[in-house]
Amino acid sequence: MDIDEQMVRLLKRRKAVDMEALREELGGCSQRSVFRYLERVGYLSSFTHAGRYYTLESIAKFDEQGLWFYQGIGFSRSGTLKGTTAEQVELTPEGRTHEELHNLLRVRVHNTLLGLVRDGRIGRERFEHVYLYVSADTKRAKGQIDKRRELLALISEVSRAPSDEEIVEILVEALRAAPEIPTPDEVARRLMARGVRLEPRHVLQVFEAHHLEPGKKKARSSSRRSRH
Repeated sequence: MDIDEQMVRLLKRRKAVDMEALREELGGCSQRSVFRYLERVGYLSSFTHAGRYYTLESIAKFDEQGLWFYQGIGFSRSGTLKGTTAEQVELTPEGRTHEELHNLLRVRVHNTLLGLVRDGRIGRERFEHVYLYVSADTKRAKGQIDKRRELLALISEVSRAPSDEEIVEILVEALRAAPEIPTPDEVARRLMARGVRLEPRHVLQVFEAHHLEPGKKKARSSSRRSRH
């Protein structure tokens, strides 16, 4: 078995291997020789663990962010931690916060971000109560900031509860329909026609709070019962 085949078999078996294990497997050859063999078989260095681990390019199964993790060891299409961080900031439509990058990359990136900003590879803007890392291109950065504002507005709208006035509007619309309680979608459409902007999810919140079930027949009033 030649050295290249030996290297490939080791990496396929263990997925991610550090330099010490590679040298031991190859009979104690120099680090320079190991790198020469790695280049011949096509390898990737981890962006976590200070780039200490190696794998075959053919092994990595990258997700849509271009990342692959194996037993806590991270590999990236962008290569190094610095390159990976810069790419994640650049390609994300709404920019990235430090916390988001930390959660995504599973490694501390505070110093990496500062270095990228200092080198002019990414930008940084104060947004709400945190720093938002954006593209170094001012036009794209503005688009990322605008997108972030849109997302925050959407989250705020989704999470808010209907006001007392809106609850009354929902109940009136639901209970005036005959003979059954309409769906939240139908109530939302009817309210929209009257200029009351509410989402079906808001209607559903009120239905659940007042134990209203779509499709259920409403109780007859006492006046109607008395006629029979």
